[in-house]
Amino acid sequence: MAAKNENIADYVDDSQHPAGSQQESSLKQNIKTQELNNENDDIDMENSGSKDNEQYEDQEEEYIAPSNFTQLDKLLGGRISKNDLINLRESGYHTVESVAYAIKKDLLEVKGISDLKADYLLQESSKYVNLGFTTASDFKKAREQLLTITTGSQNLDALLGGGIETGAITELYGEFRTGKSQLCHTLAITCQLPLNYGGAEGKCLYIDTEGTFRPERLTEIAKRYDIDPELALNNVAYARAYNSDHQLKLLTEASLLMTQTRFGLIIVDSVMALYRTDFAGRGELSSRQSHLAKFLRSLQRIADQFGVAIVITNQVSASVDGSMNMYNPDPTRRRMSVCNLPRWYW
Repeated sequence: MAAKNENIADYVDDSQHPAGSQQESSLKQNIKTQELNNENDDIDMENSGSKDNEQYEDQEEEYIAPSNFTQLDKLLGGRISKNDLINLRESGYHTVESVAYAIKKDLLEVKGISDLKADYLLQESSKYVNLGFTTASDFKKAREQLLTITTGSQNLDALLGGGIETGAITELYGEFRTGKSQLCHTLAITCQLPLNYGGAEGKCLYIDTEGTFRPERLTEIAKRYDIDPELALNNVAYARAYNSDHQLKLLTEASLLMTQTRFGLIIVDSVMALYRTDFAGRGELSSRQSHLAKFLRSLQRIADQFGVAIVITNQVSASVDGSMNMYNPDPTRRRMSVCNLPRWYW
């Protein structure tokens, strides 16, 4: 606009408006005024646009943490310092609930946590977490808030009472090539669906112990549910476990991820594969069961804290003869079963 106005001023007819005339001065003054107004408008538009962009960026960057757990910072103060909170997080305690559910012996193993600090942590965390009795009516209301994640099969959902239940551990067990990993891949996508479509509106955390995870299969399933394949893959946090200790350690990292964004499902495929090789013979049976029980208990604590669904797979043999050939299963007994693990299972 400014360049156009300058041209207008240059081509003013001097014969009609002699130099120094009042009309020429008035015309040029009006042109200059218009130029200034246009420049001010451009500046206002730029400022307005930048403010809108900043506001949009703030909205994009702003994250509202899930409200089904209590941040660990609530315990700061009194006997607990910032360094204590750092040490607690490094040991896998990322929420107040995780501290409240822990036993004193485990807290004492954290660096810098003395006997007095452990007692203080347990006492303070109990103020935020209900560890006492409640009425059956209140518990019923809490149960009604649980979600179910569709398996992609209406018949299977009906057998499971609506689908895979959040806040609990569901075990898929069967022989080799019975569809356990296939169902896990399907659940990794369906958990991302909206609530009214049988999803949990959350991400999936996938722990793979046998190398059976296939992202290209997720892409195919995502297209089936009209989900952007790239978005679906970005909503799945994948990790390969290489031994039973690493498998347990991954749950510590999982707890940290749960405090940063919304997850709806954790998959462990399979839960026993690494234990079969890390603990050999009946002489290590007790150690294996103890380690497995600790892993399952850690899974259940995550389910209780964050309200996610837990799905684990387990490979079994049709005949108990002391050995199992995973590559040559009995073709006449190829089937898969689904069950919810009771709390006393471990």
